[in-house]
Amino acid sequence: MSFLGHLEELRSRIIRAMMGLGVAFTLCLVFGNKLWEIASAPAFDALTKIGLKDPHLTIIEPMEGFTIIYFKLPLVASLFVASPWVIYQVWAFIAPGLYKRERRWAIPFVLITAGLFIAGGCFAYFVAFRYGLAFLLSIGLGGGVIPMVSVTTYFDLFVNVVLGVALVFELPVIIFFLTLLRILSPRWLLGHSRYAILAIVVIAAIVTPTPDVFNLMLFAVPMCALYFVGIFASYLLVLKREGGRFPWGKVLWWTAWVLVVIAGCVYAAIRFYHYHLVRHWPFLVR
Repeated sequence: MSFLGHLEELRSRIIRAMMGLGVAFTLCLVFGNKLWEIASAPAFDALTKIGLKDPHLTIIEPMEGFTIIYFKLPLVASLFVASPWVIYQVWAFIAPGLYKRERRWAIPFVLITAGLFIAGGCFAYFVAFRYGLAFLLSIGLGGGVIPMVSVTTYFDLFVNVVLGVALVFELPVIIFFLTLLRILSPRWLLGHSRYAILAIVVIAAIVTPTPDVFNLMLFAVPMCALYFVGIFASYLLVLKREGGRFPWGKVLWWTAWVLVVIAGCVYAAIRFYHYHLVRHWPFLVR
């Protein structure tokens, strides 16, 4: 394919991705009010947690609520809804430059990449953002400060954290592709892991909406875990290139035993120590 042919293919894939986003945006627009209930739930939970009897968000400008609920929020939601389609278009553009055996990874690539993106958004929504927001709103309460949060300010923070963490969760995919292109290797990644962890902590400090160490660790620990997951995926790729085989049987057997032990501990905590399961972190409380 010529250079102009590549540009034409890129243009075609971008148009198809935008069409998918348009369809997802229309679908999300229909459920604008419901989406706002979901997006604003962490704010009301945080305001209730810090002791406010009448938690609410404030609209300062007349168009503020309309712009966010019926444009910005459906647009952000459509990124998650249409992520499998958009990622498939990215794969379809780069697939002609891969070997035939590597093109078979299309479905796993789309599912894993979109899954990590959505999982990152869910982690930010259910865990990291809620703790960070409660901490920020609690500052100054003892000095007579009453939090009055505008819809725009809250939504901007919400989008920055959710999208930022969702993109960070793509780290294993990036590492895998750099290994696929023979730019990185598992040995090099392990050898420079200390620098990677330092960079991850710095990025987590930028993404974290609060300055405390606990919330910093909520971001940094999963990111470090994702880095080593990426190294493992890179190792599997190199192992397959060299004709080796990974002992999946033993790994799955030990993983099953670990899950059984964890399930037993949870059952004992519920049965004998009066713990119970809840829908938010840490999911097991007394």
